[in-house]
Amino acid sequence: MSDNAIKIFTGNSHPELAKLVAKRMGIDLAQAAVTKYSNQETSVTIGESVRDEDVFIIQSGCGEINDNLMELLIMINACKTASARRITAVIPCFPYARQDKKDKSRAPITAKLTANMITVAGADHVITMDLHASQIQGFFNIPVDNLYCEPPMIKYIRTQIDNWTNAIIVSPDAGGAKRATAIADRLNLDFALIHKERKKANEVSRMVLVGDVRDKIAILVDDMADTCGTLGLAAKTLVENGAEKVYAIVAHGILSGKAIQVINDSVIEKLVVSNTIPHHDKMAICPKLDVIDISPTIAEAIRRTHNGESVSYLFSNIIE
Repeated sequence: MSDNAIKIFTGNSHPELAKLVAKRMGIDLAQAAVTKYSNQETSVTIGESVRDEDVFIIQSGCGEINDNLMELLIMINACKTASARRITAVIPCFPYARQDKKDKSRAPITAKLTANMITVAGADHVITMDLHASQIQGFFNIPVDNLYCEPPMIKYIRTQIDNWTNAIIVSPDAGGAKRATAIADRLNLDFALIHKERKKANEVSRMVLVGDVRDKIAILVDDMADTCGTLGLAAKTLVENGAEKVYAIVAHGILSGKAIQVINDSVIEKLVVSNTIPHHDKMAICPKLDVIDISPTIAEAIRRTHNGESVSYLFSNIIE
């Protein structure tokens, strides 16, 4: 007879994070084999009973995004048809999150399509982290808990950045102003904003600083770093305006294309990212890269979800 225990599964997107979460909770990862047939179809075998259990599937939207999304959908469906009591998709970095609105004619809202697929596959609940746009929660007809990297970011600033009381929090664009001001308020620091004009997607033509950073440590805060062109230009703009040092802290370090080269060549002292995406290979070639572990936050969210407790505690407290 089931005791409605927690079962944590993972695909191939970020098994290291799943292991850290399971270790934090004092349990082993549940057995599942996720492979590919020779024709590249994804094959999933759930290796133990999940009947009437509380299942959590940790799968991040990174690397081979389409393959990893398909793994997640198949694992959800496999557990659903195996009579799991509840299935929670834990997606630290939500795939297709930047395609969240119809910003031009005939553009798809792919984040909504992704939400539909996860729901139809059989998920009962979604836990994610630092969504690119909060309205994505409204794309689901099931509960969504959007956790934040803000508490670990604040802890990093306080413990790892020397003379942080002389810092100023900077948002590299208008869209991230709310996140940056929240962190500035928590640390009782000043706030500045960089207005950027784009020629096209992922290409910034001009930056204008709003605020005074002279003789201060500038800390750039954003939700995502992809090609890092914006961060590199923002850091250069800050130094040109008198900033003493520049740090960058982002929730999701996608770091695609020439991102590592851009960071290595930039004036940024440290690029701090969370481990919602694996970074072992990139750390070896980028000495400026530092990683915050967010597994304690995810583990606590899983524990509270399983026990029927509120997860709002995680939005305002730093998990040690």
